Amino acid sequence: MLTPQYDLMLVLASVAVSVMASFTGLTLTRGISALPDTTRKLLIVMASLSLGGGIWCMHFVAMLAMRLPVPISYDAANTLGSVLIAILMSGVALLIMHYGARTFVRMAIAGTVLGNGIVAMHYLGMSGIRGCMPTFQPAGLVLAVVGATATGILAVWVSYSRRTTRHIFAGAIIFGLSVVLVHFVAMGWTNFQPGGAAGDFTPIIENGTLALVVMLSAFVICGTFLLTATNFLLTGEAREAASAETLVTRVDPAGQPAADLSPAEQAGSGFPVLEKHKLPYERDKRIYFIEPNQVAAIRAEGHYTIIHTADDKLFCPLSISEVEKRLHAGSFIRTHRSYLVNIERVTAFERAKDSGRCLFEGVTSLKFVPVSRSFVPRVRTALNI
Repeated sequence: MLTPQYDLMLVLASVAVSVMASFTGLTLTRGISALPDTTRKLLIVMASLSLGGGIWCMHFVAMLAMRLPVPISYDAANTLGSVLIAILMSGVALLIMHYGARTFVRMAIAGTVLGNGIVAMHYLGMSGIRGCMPTFQPAGLVLAVVGATATGILAVWVSYSRRTTRHIFAGAIIFGLSVVLVHFVAMGWTNFQPGGAAGDFTPIIENGTLALVVMLSAFVICGTFLLTATNFLLTGEAREAASAETLVTRVDPAGQPAADLSPAEQAGSGFPVLEKHKLPYERDKRIYFIEPNQVAAIRAEGHYTIIHTADDKLFCPLSISEVEKRLHAGSFIRTHRSYLVNIERVTAFERAKDSGRCLFEGVTSLKFVPVSRSFVPRVRTALNI
């Protein structure tokens, strides 16, 4: 049996690559639920490439860190298949999260798919080793699947329970470290025997060639991470500043804040009259306003919200708590910590054990809104049932 040794610096590099790729992928999907369908799918593809590519890159950086007493190479088909399956499973997980209500069940399914993408990539990539023969112990496979599933669900839950900078960063750390954990747990239950598979009909990738490919992939991931992180921080600051300037700190010519003026005083001062119950939304670098009666439901997206109308999704720079303050009491009701619903637009209520959901007809942007257990009595009262 061959005993591997590891280069510590490359092991640390694999950890860094994994975390950066995870952060990039999770950041690219922030706020995309309010974007047009084509743009949303494009960003999901980009995020999938980042997450799946990061899983693959971490694995092979760690493999380059491994030193065996015999030269090894890799079967091209298995190596290519490993990166494709990682990207595919990452994409499936993101589609689950960005098409439909973000319930815990959906988060668990997405986390399971995402986490086990690590396992599938790892074992498919390992089966492509040539120059020695890896043998996998069942205990390692079981531990890898359990660990990947648990950490995948945790990473998705942390990242999507609230889409704030802190939650996304924490989710990226969890998922990035889970990739490393799964890899080395699986490697701990892998033995290497002299010899190797014969009769391959696909090209072989030499270790030196693989190192160049992995180096290029890591460079792209690092560059994308820097661009994404910069945009993530600066856009968030600019958006908060713009929201504050547009919605809070505007003043009349005399210097008095508009919020302190009555409608008559605002009209007399030349400041535009804005009824408190209108909701702002951003599009094409402009802020527009929508009447509440055109809104079917409102969903929290971190510090911001997504307004669902009959056929559109609009990005609102206000938090769900601020939106709730602006709306008329009675017309809108909280059904979940992340949802406000226009009772006038609800066409059906469906009970499911201790929870439920509100359904809509003619609202293409939203099929239903979940009703958590603590809000069921209030919703039933509002609907007179």
